[in-house]
Amino acid sequence: MFKLARPIRRLIDSFEGLPGIGPKTAERLVFYLLHTPQDYLENFAANLANLKKNTKQCKLCFNVSEENPCSICADKGRQHDLLCLVEQPLDILAIERGSFYHGVYHVLHGLIDPLNNILPEQLFIPQLIHRLKEGGVKEMVIATNPTVEGEATAMYIQQLIGRDKSLENISITRLGCGLPTGADIEYADQQTLARAFEGRRKY
Repeated sequence: MFKLARPIRRLIDSFEGLPGIGPKTAERLVFYLLHTPQDYLENFAANLANLKKNTKQCKLCFNVSEENPCSICADKGRQHDLLCLVEQPLDILAIERGSFYHGVYHVLHGLIDPLNNILPEQLFIPQLIHRLKEGGVKEMVIATNPTVEGEATAMYIQQLIGRDKSLENISITRLGCGLPTGADIEYADQQTLARAFEGRRKY
């Protein structure tokens, strides 16, 4: 019975552990890398090894950056009284590709999903409330994805803020038309995202 060499098998298993990569794709990637020059592989491995070593989590918005605070939070030209709440750093990347939003962000790093044991306290929700209580934010745009989990998370946060009288002057809005139900922000085009920001509604 034919057996793959152990280094090949181990790398295939590593690729399979990544989201969206199945067995066949993992095999193709490994055999592609097998035919690339050694210096390319070493550079690839070094970039992978430095991924977490050379990045930081912003102490203000929890985005991933080389600096702390990140370049967006440190930019005095941004609207710091306008805060956009997103699920993942990839959502910031999608929004920043356009030129329609000039506020700052707060990254939750996930959505409330009890079926997968993701509870509110495991997200950066307490840090969000603390940030809002510090003052300065006039409007918060909830930009979680229009999925069941995204809507549940948005409702939970809205209710949490609504029960706190010290936060009653903050306007809570939700992305409007443009994003179809079930769509992910990171895959939306710039025109769709711009319409969603323009059409945001009071929440």
